[in-house]
Amino acid sequence: MKSFFLIVLFACFAIFASAQNKLTLKDAIEIGISKNLDVLQSGLQMQEAGITLKQSKENKLPDLNAVANQGINFGRSIDPYTNSYIDQSVGYVNYGASTNFVLFSGGTLRNEVKSKKLGYEASQMELQQAKDNLTIKIILAYLQVLNADEVLAQSRDFAKVTQEQVDRLDVLNKSGSILPSNFYDLKGQLANDQITIVENKAALESAKVALSQLLNIPYDKSLEVEKIPETNFNINYTDTPDQIFAAALKQFAEVTATELRTKSAEKNIRSVKGQLFPTLGFNGNINTNYSSVATRDFFINTTEGPTSNYVTVDGANYPVIAQHDNYNTQKIIFGNQLNNNLYYTLNLGLNIPLFNAHRVRNQVKLATLNYQNNELIEQHTKTQLQQNIEQAYVNLNAAMDKYKLLREQVDAFAESFHSAEIRFNSGVITSVDYLVVSNSYNRAQSNLTTAKYDFVLREKILDYYAGKPLW
Repeated sequence: MKSFFLIVLFACFAIFASAQNKLTLKDAIEIGISKNLDVLQSGLQMQEAGITLKQSKENKLPDLNAVANQGINFGRSIDPYTNSYIDQSVGYVNYGASTNFVLFSGGTLRNEVKSKKLGYEASQMELQQAKDNLTIKIILAYLQVLNADEVLAQSRDFAKVTQEQVDRLDVLNKSGSILPSNFYDLKGQLANDQITIVENKAALESAKVALSQLLNIPYDKSLEVEKIPETNFNINYTDTPDQIFAAALKQFAEVTATELRTKSAEKNIRSVKGQLFPTLGFNGNINTNYSSVATRDFFINTTEGPTSNYVTVDGANYPVIAQHDNYNTQKIIFGNQLNNNLYYTLNLGLNIPLFNAHRVRNQVKLATLNYQNNELIEQHTKTQLQQNIEQAYVNLNAAMDKYKLLREQVDAFAESFHSAEIRFNSGVITSVDYLVVSNSYNRAQSNLTTAKYDFVLREKILDYYAGKPLW
């Protein structure tokens, strides 16, 4: 009993773990968005636009730069302290700082910020568009896996029914109770059913591979996807193309992105035009220097002494006595030189563009062409969107009608098959008649499954355009 209990517990745990490991549509979309190359590149482009926007804002801030130079001169050079020529090695140091601030630029910087801000918002919408496009592709791949899995399960059920008939006819054939052709007809049908199972297995694995590639994850043969509840299949779709288009114009990411790109191009024209106006700027500088040969003389005293001059008195030469000031020469220390040599400059500068080979005017023309091109893209995007919605709506109605008719067909063939099965088991009809009805029923069921997922896909596409949740 203890071993039996452990076996049951292990089986329950395995079933639970298997159920937990099934890939849901929501998980598939999240994995795809986190790993898809197009989405990741769109994210990087958005970050790049954000950095560009930040830089355009910081361009309005003052510049502040500092400089420090240190070196030594040999031979005849200029003393940086006295600006006189000397013929000895001189060590020198220069320190300085400067700042520049644009007071007026004709609106160039202000409109550049607005343009880059709109461009950044457009890149956000383009990232969302990349996610939405990927979501639709994942939904399609996910539904293809579900469809292939369900078709495979149906083919196994068909083969199981055929196998039961073969087993029954095998006994009757050995006893001579039926025509051998009936037995071999069913045995041939069983082989066809098994071939169909092999083909459907391959189709399922191919669908799994396609989904894995879309999610950018390694293919796993044991991958299972969670089925979508039948309650999510809205057979009666009530929104009209006009309603969907009106909603899409307000919230469809691609439309919003093109509108923002157009507005960004318009602000860029104003930014470029600002270069035609004068620019008023302010700048300031502070500098100082040090020289290793800079000296200062300090007074000590005054003394008297003979000079080289002389006077003659009565034929005798007498030296001239003169007073001499005595000084002590000392090098000026580093800190004192930096403090003594400080000088400042403040400046207001007005730059008036008179002629620049029409460079700015041509840039304005190019910016205008770019704006017009963005207008064309915006209008084309909206027109294409409306056409896509109209086509998707037609496809949805066709898929809806087909699905409804196939449901009725399956119900009819189901009754026909059950009746044929009873009559065949009673020996009233031949194996050929039975197989015709059986194959018709099997094909109808497979077609219904495919039509069901085709309808769900068409519905999700319209939900995508309308901005509704896709899962």
